[in-house]
Parts: sequence; C-alpha cells; structure tokens
Amino acid sequence: MAFASVMSLENTIERLLNSPHISIVSSSREIIESAHKDLKSLQETLQRLDGGSKSSSRKRENALDEQIREAVCNLEDSLESHLSNQVISQSETIGDGIQLTLDLQDLRQDVESFIGTVKTMEEEYVAELENPLPEEDDDDTGTFRGKKSKMVGLSDLLSLIIVNLTQRNYAGFPVFSLVGMGGIGKTTLAEEIFEHPDVLEFFDYRVWVRVGRKCQLNEFARAILAQVDPDKTVTGWDEELAQYLYEAFKGKKYLIVLDDVWDTQVWDCLRNSFPHGFDEGSRVLLTTRLQEVCQDTKVLAFGIEINVRLLNKKESWDLFCEKVFGEDSCPLQLEKAGKKIAENCDGLPLMIIMVTDLLSKAHKTLEYWNEVAEKQNSLFRDAYGEISEVLFPSYQYLSQHLKPCFLHMGVFPEKYEIPWSKLFDMWVVEGFLKPNTYQTLEECANKCLQELVSNSLVIVHGTSTTNRSHGIKTCNLHASLWHLCNREAGKNKFSHVFKYWADGFEEGAKRQRRLCFHNNILLGIEDVYDTVVDDCASTARSLLCFGSYHKYPVPISSELRLLRVLDALSIRFYEFPIEVLKLVQLRYLALTYDQKLPTSIFKLWNLQFLIIHRHLRITSGDDPSYVPIEIWDMQELRHIQIVGSNLLKSNGAASLKNLSTLLGVSAHSCSKGVLKRIPNLRKLGVQIELVPDDDSMPFGWLNCISRLRKLESLKCVLVNPELRSEVVALPAPRSMFPSSLQKLHLSGLGYPWEYMNIIGSLPYLKVLKLRHYAFCGPTWEINDFKFPMLRFLVIEDSDLVRWKVEFGCFPRLRNLIIKHCYELEEFQWEFDYFFKEVEVVDCNPLAAAFIHSIKSRRGRTFRDVQVHSSWGDGNLKS
Repeated sequence: MAFASVMSLENTIERLLNSPHISIVSSSREIIESAHKDLKSLQETLQRLDGGSKSSSRKRENALDEQIREAVCNLEDSLESHLSNQVISQSETIGDGIQLTLDLQDLRQDVESFIGTVKTMEEEYVAELENPLPEEDDDDTGTFRGKKSKMVGLSDLLSLIIVNLTQRNYAGFPVFSLVGMGGIGKTTLAEEIFEHPDVLEFFDYRVWVRVGRKCQLNEFARAILAQVDPDKTVTGWDEELAQYLYEAFKGKKYLIVLDDVWDTQVWDCLRNSFPHGFDEGSRVLLTTRLQEVCQDTKVLAFGIEINVRLLNKKESWDLFCEKVFGEDSCPLQLEKAGKKIAENCDGLPLMIIMVTDLLSKAHKTLEYWNEVAEKQNSLFRDAYGEISEVLFPSYQYLSQHLKPCFLHMGVFPEKYEIPWSKLFDMWVVEGFLKPNTYQTLEECANKCLQELVSNSLVIVHGTSTTNRSHGIKTCNLHASLWHLCNREAGKNKFSHVFKYWADGFEEGAKRQRRLCFHNNILLGIEDVYDTVVDDCASTARSLLCFGSYHKYPVPISSELRLLRVLDALSIRFYEFPIEVLKLVQLRYLALTYDQKLPTSIFKLWNLQFLIIHRHLRITSGDDPSYVPIEIWDMQELRHIQIVGSNLLKSNGAASLKNLSTLLGVSAHSCSKGVLKRIPNLRKLGVQIELVPDDDSMPFGWLNCISRLRKLESLKCVLVNPELRSEVVALPAPRSMFPSSLQKLHLSGLGYPWEYMNIIGSLPYLKVLKLRHYAFCGPTWEINDFKFPMLRFLVIEDSDLVRWKVEFGCFPRLRNLIIKHCYELEEFQWEFDYFFKEVEVVDCNPLAAAFIHSIKSRRGRTFRDVQVHSSWGDGNLKS
C-alpha cells in the first residue's frame, strides 16, 4: 500500500503549496517542493507493478512496498504534526480571514533523509520488478481430471448454457465466459457442462485446460494437443503448434474449456489455432474472475458473458446438507441451527464447503451448532481465513490505484449497503482519486468503482437511472471479501475495525490510519478509548463511528489532531464537541447535534464536507436556526447538509465556488443574495415549514432557484402541508426549475396538475418523484410530447382519479411506481410504454387490474410487475 501513502503525502504537499491561507517561507517551500518531485518519480515507479505478470509471487516487492509505506507515512506524520502545531498557535491571534505563516526548517533534516532513503528503495524496487520471482503456489497448466464434486444449485443456469451450447446457431464463433468472484462455482459449473450427456453427444472433441495465472501459452497449447492426439509431439515454435491444432480441428465440432483465465491475451493468442467460420458447431467456454477477459472475446469473437450468481437459501441449504450428511437427511433438532449456518455463508459455495468441512470434524451437538450459527466460536473466523487465501489474488493483482478504494470499502460494517454518494465523498476527502486531464473527480470515481465491479470484488445492489454513477446506487462487499479486505487493511496499517472490547488492545490496532468503530459503546469505555488514543494519536486520519445509533455523547479527543475525517452521525451530541475545533486538518465532519453551530467553525478551514443531522426533527419557527455567517470564509466546502437551518447572505463579496451540494436548508436560504454566491451548485435540498399568520411568503424564495444554471438535482419538501390552506396561495413554478435538472423530488406542495406541463418541458429530466400530494386534483392530462427523457416516475399519496397520456409523451419511461393512490381508477394511455419494472402498492384495484392487463398486450415488454395490497391477497407478482 505504498502507492496510497505516496498519493496521500503528495496531496498533502500540494494542498500546502496551493493553499490561499498559508504563506510558506521561501526556504521551506524549496524543502517540500524537492520532496514532491521525488514522490512523483516514486509514484510512477510503483505504478510499473501494474504492468507486471500475474504469475510472479511479488513477495520481495511486497516487502519493499511495506518499507516505502512506512517511510512515507513517517514523513507525512511529521509534516502534518508540525503544520497543526503552527496553525493552532497562530489561530489564537487571527480573525475570520485566516492567513498563516509556515516555517519547515525544523523538518529539513527529516526531508533530506527521506529523499535519500526513498531513492535507494526505489532503485531496489525497480530491480525486483525487472527480475520477478516465479509464483510458487499456482498449479501447473492441467487437463480435466474428472468432476471433483457433485454440483448443487444453479440448475437453471446449467440448463440455459447447455441449450445455448448445443441447440442455437450463431452469426460468429461463440465464446462463452463464466464470470464471477472466486469460490462462486465457475469451475464446478464448467465441469458439469463438460460432462453433460448432451455435450458428450454433440461435440466431436472436448478439451479442458486449466490456464491459471502463469499463462504459459506453449504449455496449454500442448495440453490441448495432448487431448486431441496423445501420440503426436510437436517441439517447434508456437506457429507450428497453431497450424497442427488448426488441421486437427478442421471439419470437427469441438468444445474448448479454458478454466481460470486471468490474461486477456489468452484467447487472442489461441483463436487462430481453431477453425471458426460461420457457426460450424464449435464453442469455447472459459471461466474468469475478470470481466475484461470476456470483453476481449466480444471484440475478437462472438462473446457471450454469463454472470454466475450466488446460491439462494434453498440451494445453500441443499449444498450444506449434501456436504455434512451425504445421502442422509439433517436431524430435525439440528435443522434450525443448520439453516442459519448455511445462510451465514451468504450463498458462496466455497464458503459453505469450508464451513461444512470444519463442522464435520466436530461433534454434531445442538449446543455446538448453535454456537456456530451465532458465530460465538472460531469456526467462521477460521473458514474466512482459509477462503481468504483463495480470494487473495483478486486483491494482490489489482491495479495500484484501485487497492486503497477496495480496502476503504472495508471500513463500513459487514453486509452494509454503501450508498454510492457516500463512497464518492469519502474517496474525495481521502485523496484516492487522481483524475486525468479529461476527467472530473466524479468520472474518475465512477471508473474506479466500475473496475472493482468488473474484477468481481464489489456487488451492486440498488441501481440508479442517472449516468453519474453508471447505474450504481448502492453496493457492498461479499462477507468473505469483507474479511479479506480487513485482514489486508490491518496488515498495511490502512484501517482497523473495533467491534469488541478486545479489539482495542490488539497489537494490530497500533499506529493505524483509520479507526472504524462498529460498536459505538466502545468509545465510552475509558480504558479502550485511552488505549486507542495513545496508540494512534500520531497516525490516525479517520475516526468512523458506524455502529448502532448511540443516544449518549462520547469523548472526541483533541489528541487525535491529525484527523481528516470524523463521521459520528450515529452518536448523539447534546453540546457541540469543542475539541473538534482543534482538529484543523479536518476535511469531513458529520455529527448528530440539535443546537446551533459555533461561530468558530470557520477555524476548520480545510473542511470540504459539513453534515449535521438532528436528533429531534421538531423545530421552532419562533427561533430559527442559522448557519454561522462565518461559513462563507470556508472556501474548501463542497458539501453542506444542515437540516432545517437558514443559510444567510454573506456581508461581503465572499462566495463558495467549490460548493456542489446544499441539503436540508430552509426555503429562506434560496434568496437571490445566497444563490448567486454558490454558482456551481449541482444538488439542492430545500425544506419548507409553514407558520400561521406569517406573511414572509416562503414559497416566493423558490423562484430564485432558476438562477442555478448547473443544478442537476432538486428536492423540495413541505414538512407541514396541513397548514397549506392557511397561507398565501402557492406561486406557479414557471421560473422555479432550471433547464439543467435531471432529478426532481417534490413533496406536499399541493400544486394543481396543470403545472405539470411546465415540468414536462424540462429537456434533461430523468427522475421525477411526486410524494404526499405534491400535486392535487382528480385529472392529470399530458400532451405535446412532454417528458422526453424521463426514465423513472414515482407517484405516492395522491388524490388523482384519471390519468390521460397522449401519444409521444414518456418515450423513455422504464420504471413506474404508484403508491397509496386510492382513487386512481381510469387510465387513458396512448403512449408507447416499454417498462422494465412497474410497482403498484395499496392502490385502487382498478389501477392494479389495468397494470396487469397492459403487460400482455402485443409489443409491450415488462421485466417485472409487482402489485402489493395490505388488505387484499397479500403480494401478487408476475
């Protein structure tokens, strides 16, 4: 993880050199500029590892990597400690306009020593890259040795593949790729296909080659030859082998299985050895963890990608029983515990096999099985340790820039679905992203996440209809990968998870960069907290509290003075933790706190993300909460979320040009004076609270939103719509919505449906959510080719009765959700609907009947239609 450390120090130096708040003494500037130059060279050297072979062991490179990481981290610790000391000492005497002087003469010797050390280690690193050790543990290229075990589950996938292999015709030479994470059953499925009766009958030749990471083309070409003609020996060059194989396969139907492919060049090198004209019945089937391998086959052949899924609960239980009991059935008294054990394996076949292997070595007692089911003994920990060795190559051979992104996903709790927006924000403040000249930070982050997905390391859950996250809304790691992730993170001093009392006293917890508390109570235990602070005060950069919600405050020590990230949303603070104001390196601050922010918040001049949630959602209109006006001096801010607060206009000309997200603020924050000072805002969330006899016209502020020419997402919620009739009538939203909008969420506003034609004219709108009587009235008529780009529509809690849509509207609508529309009974749809998913929840039965009826109409395609009713037949799905 030297690469991540180098990136971090490089970012730290660049921030110092470019900060408008810091004036660096000229001689000190020379010191850190020299270090920065050498870091650039070191970073380029470390990236050379990405071009190395996946068949080398990398043991010596890893040892040097650790030495480099330690040297880089030590210098960064010294540099930031020195900076913090000077900032704190000077900040007592300065006002709002922070301007600091930085003198680094005391660090000259440290920097010069660092430069000399790094140059020596860089030379050694280059030498190791040029003379890599061969991989010791990888199996040799091998042929098929018979099925290792009976396949349980995935019968639907097996049947589909057999049909496609033997009964379909293709316009080109088909290459089938089974893709999935390690241990998911790709090889077992391929073995089942290889030995299937239909395959035996259909093909003249069947050849099996285990490729592996060594990828010696001569070796597995000869392995193919040995299975086609065991008596033939070819000792010449690759061209001779290729020509002989071509002649041997000519006019035959053959199936070539390439198992465990890691290199995109494998198929490229072999394809000319096989006759492959217009579909002659021959096929290639390969297994791989890497989507880029099968993407390559799509370019060079007729590539067909098949994603091997995890087992469902029934399949997991069947495999569990087969491994533990064979032909016998599970004793009734063990069944409940056994099913929970199987479920804890999260559908990964190899995990089930390893757990059952360990389980079979112990006595089959209910007491022991219950302990295993509740993870109260070491069995699952031992199984995760064993499976980590199988999964480790997926991490080891990741590109350098992806490793910190992957390890960072382990800071979140196991099985937690991580919002893409949260992940992106964290990666930004951690400095993991290095966009090229043509990329934004967001595009760079999207690419990193997509690469992790394509390496079968990240599971995608919720999907989005916008392009900003390439369809990913939430994601996480499989439990087995989460344990691998945290094992490697601990080794590399990247992060440490604290879940139990003993975790605070482990040797591995010392000098960690990120402290992840998955049990917030531990922070309130004095000996645990003091030990963690003593062991990590000089190194910790993140304090992350992701445990269950804790209603009582815990101490935040100013000794952790190098913190960049403090996320304590799951802990309630009754008073603002004043120690936080001494954490001058903070870039990300997230707290749950009901009172006003202190005006001295401006001292956190490095802050990029400020997130304040409320424990109590009730606010008083008589005592509005204001964001301190000093916030306009915090020029680094990219994201502000302070629920129910007013953002006041700056007294001067200050603006927040980096601010792209502003959430939870009141409508009064949308004044002309405020919005013109945040010109690059892309995401805005507004809360409107009505007050009886208030003549301030809170809705009037909303017309200023149209000034935000870069706004892509707008959420506007009326929190007390029951008072809507007691205030001045709502203005028409004619100038409220900028044309750049892609996502719009309205709730409680009570507009008449006629105004929807204004929204329907927005040229880029893709997502529209209308909740809690956002629009009122019995009839909604849409015409004149409205909503040209809309893909996702939600209507929830509405008094709508008739919905009429003329031809040409909603041409791209794919997802429709209708909830709690009890009066909706009449649909007059003339538009071409090609839905992917439709969901109807607790609506008029006539609405549900209509949705079901249109599914069967000619030319209409639906992936999924769901109708839920809390009073009828329960849950209907088709």
